[in-house]
Amino acid sequence: MKGFITFGEIMLRLTPSYKNERILSSNQFSVGYAGAESNIAVSLACLGNEVEFVTKLPNNPLGEAALASLRQYGVTTKNSLRGGNRIGTYFIEIGSSIRPSRVVYDRAGSALSAIASGEFDWTKILSNKKWLHLSGITPALSKQCAEETILAAKTAQDMGVKVSFDLNFRRSLWPNRKSARAIFDNIISSTDILFANTGALKDVYDYSFPGKNKEDQTMLAMEKASTVFGIAEMAFTIREHQSASQNKLCGIGYRNGNIIRSNTYQVEVVDRFGTGDAFAAGYLHALGREWPLKKSIDFATAAFAYKHTLIGDVNTSSEQEIEVIMEGDLSGHVIR
Repeated sequence: MKGFITFGEIMLRLTPSYKNERILSSNQFSVGYAGAESNIAVSLACLGNEVEFVTKLPNNPLGEAALASLRQYGVTTKNSLRGGNRIGTYFIEIGSSIRPSRVVYDRAGSALSAIASGEFDWTKILSNKKWLHLSGITPALSKQCAEETILAAKTAQDMGVKVSFDLNFRRSLWPNRKSARAIFDNIISSTDILFANTGALKDVYDYSFPGKNKEDQTMLAMEKASTVFGIAEMAFTIREHQSASQNKLCGIGYRNGNIIRSNTYQVEVVDRFGTGDAFAAGYLHALGREWPLKKSIDFATAAFAYKHTLIGDVNTSSEQEIEVIMEGDLSGHVIR
């Protein structure tokens, strides 16, 4: 079996060109292409993995540019479809200090959201693949996207392809959490590893957990999730917001009842978008290397922290760069 595959929407990302400028006052925007699953594909490729991204994009220069942005890092797109009317777009306003970051979506009617049943041949697409990664964002885009995500997960399970699922919940994309829960339950039933945090479990399943701190609450959440969903492996992030510019981070891994906490990082935030994707990609990379749980969660959390220092959604760091952080070199000294 070969490599990883991810399925989802890649969008046009527009950010005010000047640092910390607001959308309201900006007349210049920096262009990028990103999405939860495509971010993970790029990160896995930069870490040296064979990876493919599957999507549908309009047959125009924007669609081609989005695919080219993936291919430049070595991501394969051979099973991605061309067609539909438009590429999804989102605007990002980077926050600072006490002013939070903000996202404005313009993705209704995108090519992927308008897919029809039978457009993707999942048996063919998943042939000779080792891992399929999905997120909770894509099934929120349309009824068919939800059905397609469930079908991809179930087909992978039937074919012996491992499935990872990031329980991302975007309130603005769902009518209510009950709708999300019904879809997520179907995906999780085919899932081998779950990425999440206590906030997502609260938002979707209304689970709350006691505990004197976020670490204790997260460990209880993982035990609950393992019991309810029957999943033997999970990796959760913990984030403490001091401000939009200062965050405290760690990760917790769960494998067959064993729970291990990572190192904690205090980071100055350059761009926090795509950081959870960097964490998931780091952990999937570790699984591909068959690392023990401690090294896996430490590596994923170091990737999570490192991504906060990079502009854009995509974590382009190498395994060596992440390992330097993981091993405790946080000095930021110039490399000559």
